Amino acid sequence: MSNNQFKPGELYSFITGKASIAVARRLQKNFKLAGVDITIEQWSVLYHLWKQDGQSQQELCNATFRDKPSITRLVDNLERLKLVRRVPSKEDRRINLIYLTEFARRLQDQSMHLANQTLNEALESVSPEEIEVCKAVLQRVYDNLK
Repeated sequence: MSNNQFKPGELYSFITGKASIAVARRLQKNFKLAGVDITIEQWSVLYHLWKQDGQSQQELCNATFRDKPSITRLVDNLERLKLVRRVPSKEDRRINLIYLTEFARRLQDQSMHLANQTLNEALESVSPEEIEVCKAVLQRVYDNLK
C-alpha cells in the first residue's frame, strides 16, 4: 500500500525542497541587505569550516552533500575572496586541507546572526511540536533513501 498522500505536483515540490529553496533565497537576500558578499553555497562551506577548521575537500563534499567539482569551484572562489586557504596535508600531499582566514572568522558572527534571523522568520507561527514532527519525518525520509 502506498503512503503517497500528495496530489500531482505536490510530491515533486516536497522532494525538491520548496521550503528549503525559499529559506535559501531569503538568507541570500538578508546577506545582500547586510553587505555580506558571499553566496549561500559559499556560506555552507564556511559554516562547516567554522564548526571544524582544516577539513579536506572530500570531508567538505560529505558535509555539504556536494560533488568534488562543485567543492573545488567553491573553494577556488572562497580562496579568491581571501576567505580560505589550501594547505597540503603533512600525512598525504595529495590532499589539501582547507583553513579559514582571519577575514572569514570575522564573518562568522554576523552571518550566523543573519542565518538565525532568517530561520526565525521562516519558523514564525510554527509550534515547537510541529517542528519536532517535521524533523522526525524528514529524518525518516532521509534514512529510507540513504
